[in-house]
Amino acid sequence: MNRRPDPRVFAALAVRRSPLATRATRATLATLAAALAGCMSLAPPFQQPPLPVPETFPNSAAQPQNGPSAAETGWKDYFTDPTLHGLIADALDHNRDLRLAIQRVEEARAIYGIRRADQFPTIGVEADLARARVPADFSGVGRAVTANQFQVGIGLASWELDFWGRVANLKEAALQNYLATDAARQAVTLTLIEQVANSYLSLRELDERITLTQKTIATREKSYRIFKRRHEVGAISKLDLKQVETLWRQAVALGAQLQLERATRVNALQLLVGKPVDLPHKNIALNDKAVMSDLPAGLPSDLLVNRPDIIGAEYQLRAANANIGAARAEFFPRITLTGSAGTASTQLSNLFTGPSFAWNFGPSVSLPIFDMGRREANLDVAKSQRDQAVTSYERAIQSAFRDVADALAAREWLAEQVDVLRATVDAQAERARLAQLRYDHGASPFLEVLDAQRDLLAVQQQFVETRRALLSSRVTLYTALGGGSFASSADAGRANP
Repeated sequence: MNRRPDPRVFAALAVRRSPLATRATRATLATLAAALAGCMSLAPPFQQPPLPVPETFPNSAAQPQNGPSAAETGWKDYFTDPTLHGLIADALDHNRDLRLAIQRVEEARAIYGIRRADQFPTIGVEADLARARVPADFSGVGRAVTANQFQVGIGLASWELDFWGRVANLKEAALQNYLATDAARQAVTLTLIEQVANSYLSLRELDERITLTQKTIATREKSYRIFKRRHEVGAISKLDLKQVETLWRQAVALGAQLQLERATRVNALQLLVGKPVDLPHKNIALNDKAVMSDLPAGLPSDLLVNRPDIIGAEYQLRAANANIGAARAEFFPRITLTGSAGTASTQLSNLFTGPSFAWNFGPSVSLPIFDMGRREANLDVAKSQRDQAVTSYERAIQSAFRDVADALAAREWLAEQVDVLRATVDAQAERARLAQLRYDHGASPFLEVLDAQRDLLAVQQQFVETRRALLSSRVTLYTALGGGSFASSADAGRANP
C-alpha cells in the first residue's frame, strides 16, 4: 500500500536522479530564487528629510577652520594623557554596557540572516516507516490486511514566490535594523569614551582641590596654634581666636567633603571601566593639555555622516520604509510552492529498485477576502512607525546640533572665564597678604583677614573647577562631532553583511 509523500518536506529532488541532473535542478532552483529576489517592491522610495537646523553653527566664523576634523581624529590622538589612554582602553574591553551593545548587534545580525534565508528554498531529506492493519470489512479482499510502507524523499515546503516583494522588504527591514543596532553600538562606544574622560578629569580636578585644601588646612591649623598661644598670654581676644578656629574648621570640613566626592568618583569610574582601577591621590595640578584644544566644527550637514546616533536614526527610517512595502504586499495573493520527490515501497528491499519513484507538487495561492480590516490596520501601523522614524531622525539632528552649539559656546566662554579667574586668584592672594600685614600692624581687625582668606580659598577652588570644565567642554565637542567615527571604522569594522 502506497502512501503519498509528506508535503511538509523541503524542495523536490529525486534520490535516484543522476548527479548531473541533481546539479542541474539545484542550479535551476537557485536561478529561480535569484530572479524572484528581484521582483517588484511596494516600499515607498526613501527620501531623506531636510535638515531641521541652520546651515551653520552659531559664531562659526570665530571657530578654527583648519586641521583634521573630529571624525578623522582617533581618541588616542585627541587625548594626550597616558593614564587616560589606559582607562579608555580598559573601558572598551570591559564595560558591560558596551558589551551588551555588541551582543545586540550579534542578535540583529542573526535576525537578518533568518530573513535573508526566507528568500531561498530550503531543501531537506526525510525517511518514513509506516505499518498499518486494515480490518477485513474495509480491506476489499474479505480479510484483514497488514501493510508496510517505506519512503525516502527530498523536497521543499511552502516556498513563497515573492512577486510583490514582501519577503524582500522584510529582509531589507532586518538589514536596516541590524545596521541601526551597529550604529547604536558605535554611539555607546563614543559615549563611553566621553564618560571615562570626564570622570578622569573630574578626579584630577578633585585631586588638585584636595591638595589646595590640605595646604590651607595646614596653614590655618598653624595659625590657630599661634593665635591660641597669643590668647593664652592675653595678646588677643577670644573673639579673634574663635574666628581663626572657625576658618580652620571650615577648611577641614571642605577637605572631608572633597574626599567624599573623590571616593564616589572613583567608584563611578570603576563602573565605567568595568574593573578595579588604581588611581591614588596625586599632588599634581590638572593637566591643561590633557585634551586637544583646536578642533574645527565643520557644518551641521557633516553630522549626518559623523554622528552614530543620526546614522542609526536614518537606518531606522529606511527599515520603516521597507516595512510599509511588506504591509502593502499583504493585499496581493501569496503564492507558495510545496513538493517532494523520492522513492516509496511496501518492502524495504524494493525501496531503491523497481518502479518505486514517487513525487508530488502543490502550488498554493491564498488571498484573504474578509479580515475585518486587519491588513489596512497593519499598513496604518507601518505608516505611523515611518512617521515616528522621521520625527526621531529630525530630533536626533536637532539634539546633535544643540550638543555641538553648547560645546562650542562652552569652549569659548569657559576659556575667557579661566583667564579672568587666573587673574582673580592672583588678586585675592595679594589681598590676603595685605590684610594679614594690616592686622599684624594693628591697622585692621582680624575679620578682614578672615574674609580675605575665605575668598582666596573659594576662588582657588572655582579656578580649578573652571579649568576642568574647559577640558570637559573639549571632550564634549569631540563626541558631539562624532569623534573618531572615520578613524576607528577600520578597527571596529562597519557592518558589512
